[in-house]
Amino acid sequence: MFENKERTDIAELGEFGLIKHLTSNFKIQHETSIKGIGDDAAVLESKDKQMLISTDLLLEGVHFDLAYVPLMHLGYKAVQVNLSDIYAMNGMATQITVSLGLSSKFPLEAVEEIYKGIELACNKFNIDLIGGDTSSSKQGLVISVTSIGYAKAEEVTYRNGAGEGDLICVSGDLGGAYVGLQILEREKQIFLENPQLQPDLEGKDYIIERQLKPEGRRDIVDLLAQMKIKPTSMIDVSDGLASEILHICTQSEKGCTLYEEKIPIDPMTYDTARELGLDPTVCALNGGEDYELLFTIKQSDYEKLKNDVDISIIGHITDKNSGCNMISKSNVSHELKAQGWNAFKG
Repeated sequence: MFENKERTDIAELGEFGLIKHLTSNFKIQHETSIKGIGDDAAVLESKDKQMLISTDLLLEGVHFDLAYVPLMHLGYKAVQVNLSDIYAMNGMATQITVSLGLSSKFPLEAVEEIYKGIELACNKFNIDLIGGDTSSSKQGLVISVTSIGYAKAEEVTYRNGAGEGDLICVSGDLGGAYVGLQILEREKQIFLENPQLQPDLEGKDYIIERQLKPEGRRDIVDLLAQMKIKPTSMIDVSDGLASEILHICTQSEKGCTLYEEKIPIDPMTYDTARELGLDPTVCALNGGEDYELLFTIKQSDYEKLKNDVDISIIGHITDKNSGCNMISKSNVSHELKAQGWNAFKG
């Protein structure tokens, strides 16, 4: 990856020199950030709001493959997947900490690329980098990001608040990140078999970007606030639509009915899934990594968002005894499973 480029051994800088080198461009922007990098601990002030904290760990070979994931994109994505958890609580993300485990194959230039992506995400979403750690790793690259955000107590939205009759809504479209991953994996295998061939990604820009450079949906949190809508429950779509709605139903002790024809799938996602021999609906249900927001609202709020093109109403909450089901396009009811629905049951 960096074999033929200029390499600077990280050991030349030492830990504190590395931290200073990587973080010198990051400026504190939030008044809640009293003290950032440079002391034994960061100091935050929550004032009159509740603090929201979430941590994600990304492991090379498990969560990402450096054969096709650019390091700058990886840094950007590592931040986004964390911010998404804060937005899923109906909060505003304001700070992050970043910790890296680095094997000897990574020179300073590689780490700089990761931090370019982190800086890009921080600048775009107005985030303060306030701390972290670096260490050597024997297992490749490890990235751990902790995100911190705030929300007024009455605005925090949990998974367990869905009520019978509530409408199930989702932002954006689903399945694109998973189908994009299948394209990247296909091209990787072709390259391994014949390194002379160039990857064929023409016309697949949207779904490739959905996988490599996802965006946390802060705009949806802002939009709901403008519409004066407080979701009754909310979760981000990191593991697939089926898993996420089951989380909401389990914690709310309710059931649900989804409608296949209402699930938003981009035409490129749909067509590419078909090309690959995949069912587009299964990709949306099980794919994950879309980082859209799945939420429920009271029926009385329907008029406020019914015309918003970026929010789809895909079903409703039912009583617990009704179970969690999806009505197919052929009007057949399928029980939802965390890995999709069982098409052979019933």
